Amino acid sequence: MNTQARLTSTQWKARFKGYVQVTKPGIIFGNLISVAGGFLLAAKGDVDLVLMLASLVGLSLVVASGCSINNCIDRDIDAKMQRTCKRVTVTGEIPLSHVLLFGIALGVLGFGTLALFTNALALLFAAIGYVVYVGIYSLYMKRNSVYGTLVGSFSGAVPPVVGYCSVTGQMDMGAVILLLMFSLWQMPHSYAIAIFRFNDYAAAKIPVLPVAEGMAKAKHHIVLYIAVFALVSTMLPLAGYTGTAFMAVTCATSLWWLTMALKGYRQDVDMPRWARQVFGFSIITITALSVTMALDFQAVSQTPLFTLVR
Repeated sequence: MNTQARLTSTQWKARFKGYVQVTKPGIIFGNLISVAGGFLLAAKGDVDLVLMLASLVGLSLVVASGCSINNCIDRDIDAKMQRTCKRVTVTGEIPLSHVLLFGIALGVLGFGTLALFTNALALLFAAIGYVVYVGIYSLYMKRNSVYGTLVGSFSGAVPPVVGYCSVTGQMDMGAVILLLMFSLWQMPHSYAIAIFRFNDYAAAKIPVLPVAEGMAKAKHHIVLYIAVFALVSTMLPLAGYTGTAFMAVTCATSLWWLTMALKGYRQDVDMPRWARQVFGFSIITITALSVTMALDFQAVSQTPLFTLVR
């Protein structure tokens, strides 16, 4: 009896760990930082803790739902990639129908939380990001087009906008800048992953830029997107949404990131190692900017581009 009890306990722990893993906790944590950054930028020191908690929890549940359902959709290509071949949706450790229902339940809870505590615009952006990621990106673009990364970058840029709009309830220039910033950041971040995971993507026949059009073009795009990202990120302080501290941080991190990216043109460059460095510094860059914009907010007059009535 004791042996059976211990076995059952072990199985339950493994099952729980599997359910946690399908939500991709690393992605959730990264989005939490960006949601908080957008929220605090818009709040400008007048923080409604209940609203902030609801925005963080609601959006995290929505992201967890999208990731869980993405695992169900990607099970066939995950089986061909060394990094993902042991996911529970591939091994069958957890039945696919259970993961799908789990993802749907998380989505209902997440969207319900946002609907109850935030506003129509924040809910709309969360819904659009979800549809783009689960529907357009996961079901079609990722498998069939080199532009899949570009489409996916929009959904990855939604979290800080949801945080921002939870406070303002309106789409103003600050929200537009955040959407552009985080979309542009996604591109070199994702291309760097595709380079150091080249063999996995090639084995799964996923047409990411390095696989579909070569390493040289991927390097050009990484440099270009970082340069444009650097310019767009300065729009927050130039438009008066943040101050000099944010300007200093964004200039320093973007310049360092760009310098790092340009090293990819060296003849003797170790491509996988270089790509991992570019990827790693992308995390540092966006985290630094999210934290700085949360602290270095300015009282700017917000002119809405449009507002949705709750």
